Amino acid sequence: MLSRFGHTVKLIAPQFVKPYVKSNKNDANDAEAICEAVSRPQMRFVPAKSIEQQDIQSLHRVRSRLVSSRTQLASQMRGLLAEYGIVLLQGISQLRRGLPLILGNAENGLTDFSRRLFASLYEELVQFDEKIAALDEQVRIVYRASEPCQRVAAVEGIGPLIATALIAAISDGRSFKNGRQFAAWLGLVPRQHSTGGKPRLFGISKRGDPYLRTLLIHGARSVVYRASRKTDSRNRWIADKQRRLGTSKACVALANKNARIVWSLIARGESYRRAA
Repeated sequence: MLSRFGHTVKLIAPQFVKPYVKSNKNDANDAEAICEAVSRPQMRFVPAKSIEQQDIQSLHRVRSRLVSSRTQLASQMRGLLAEYGIVLLQGISQLRRGLPLILGNAENGLTDFSRRLFASLYEELVQFDEKIAALDEQVRIVYRASEPCQRVAAVEGIGPLIATALIAAISDGRSFKNGRQFAAWLGLVPRQHSTGGKPRLFGISKRGDPYLRTLLIHGARSVVYRASRKTDSRNRWIADKQRRLGTSKACVALANKNARIVWSLIARGESYRRAA
């Protein structure tokens, strides 16, 4: 709204303003801290989102909530079945296939009351599946209508879901100086605590949006598991990381690499070139 009146909108992450708050927290001290923070020459700003980006991000937030609720429901159903002595393998697909068979078996020890209860829970699970499938179709529609999304999805380990989430987060990449800064914004770089000229690096910082970071790592995981069957330079690099660091760290390393590639594709408008 403010940009329509000719103002330049700059958003600052709260953790960068907090050090400038003096004494107790109130509106006056907060306003003073914001003015002080925005005047710093090295201050980092959060990119303002367009209405289209907000629409796509809202779509992802709703889908993420439904997926989380479906997972909670499946865990509860599996736990309740275990109390009746019925154990199912892990995975929602196992629950989808196994529960109708359990409800149809009259000799498994379930009472009529519990059968009705599990039948209603199964219907709720089906409803979650239908709602998530409808949102997935909306994601595919957004992906097919967006040329930047299609360029980003050309990277191995990134599909329509991850591509649309990334484009909803950043539009042109100008808010970040380079790919490493973008990866750091996603929390995919080591957490540092160095002093006295002695560098100390720990696990990844986990800053930024956990949803984007999770998507990138899960996408990278699917590539890491298939890397040993391919011989190009990219997959040789992945296989070497997996052998030296283990699968989990190799997935994070690839997610970091993909984040840097994505920044280059968005900021420079380039097309992805597969490794030979």
